[in-house]
Amino acid sequence: MKIGYRTIKTAIATPIAITIAQLFNVTNIASAGILTILCIQPSRKKSVESAWHRFIACILAIIFSVVFFELFSYSPIVLGVLLAVFIPTTVLLKIEKGIMTSTVITLNLYAFGTIKVDFLIDQFLLIIIGIGTGLLVNLYMPSLDKQLKAKQKELENNFKIILLEIALYIREKNMDWDGKEITKVEEILIEAEELVERDRENHLLRDDHSFESYFLMRKKQFDLLQQMLPLVTRLPKRDDISERIADFFEKLSEAVHPGNTAVLFLDELKDIKSEFKKEELPTTQDEFETRASLFQLLYNIEEYLTLKSKFKNLKK
Repeated sequence: MKIGYRTIKTAIATPIAITIAQLFNVTNIASAGILTILCIQPSRKKSVESAWHRFIACILAIIFSVVFFELFSYSPIVLGVLLAVFIPTTVLLKIEKGIMTSTVITLNLYAFGTIKVDFLIDQFLLIIIGIGTGLLVNLYMPSLDKQLKAKQKELENNFKIILLEIALYIREKNMDWDGKEITKVEEILIEAEELVERDRENHLLRDDHSFESYFLMRKKQFDLLQQMLPLVTRLPKRDDISERIADFFEKLSEAVHPGNTAVLFLDELKDIKSEFKKEELPTTQDEFETRASLFQLLYNIEEYLTLKSKFKNLKK
């Protein structure tokens, strides 16, 4: 069983918060641990936002508790009414992430049975210790570069297979490809997007993100690949142009990597297009439709390569 970083940080931060609460002789020291557990988040950005929302919600909870309990009574009915008013207020103020944290403070005040300045200070210290400890521990975030590079490699391997399968299909050597790599690429792109977003939120002061640009480029290329698949099925069988395009796809499959080989392929594509223009004009409906499909396929391949070329130029 794999233990995640959030679990490890929770296990570290909780006893630290309780220890600090003990040193300050705070009442309800267990509440410091609860507040800390609720503050552990998956990214630095979420951690900072969560800490701020929870802090404001806790202060608001103290105010609500003083008003409701002192004006009415310390009873379950009043507690229910308080929560019925307090929760929509946090939603209105867009600090609903702090509902659970602030409820801990509200219940502490309810259990104490009276409002005293010393106890309010006590609860304020709990808030600072619990939220502060969670925030500080959560500021350490492991690098996601290793996971992102693994997704990059996995994605490129599937791209290679798709391109090679297209070449084999054109040559009529593999007509029963199940296309499972298409679904796999979709899954990888979704997972990579989530990782990139987490990594961005862990680097609050960094504007650019090379992996974000990379996976966006691959996503656009994948869209073009999906457009190419039905066009490939309409290619004429076993003619020179089709064979040349099959060779081209095979070479593309061998050159899927982070480096920049797009310029070389764009030059070769120009030669294929020139050769295509020398072909005799279509004379039948079927020939015309085939020619149109071939023209669209060449255009999509060019777009595919241009995306990679632009990506590499942006990184220079």
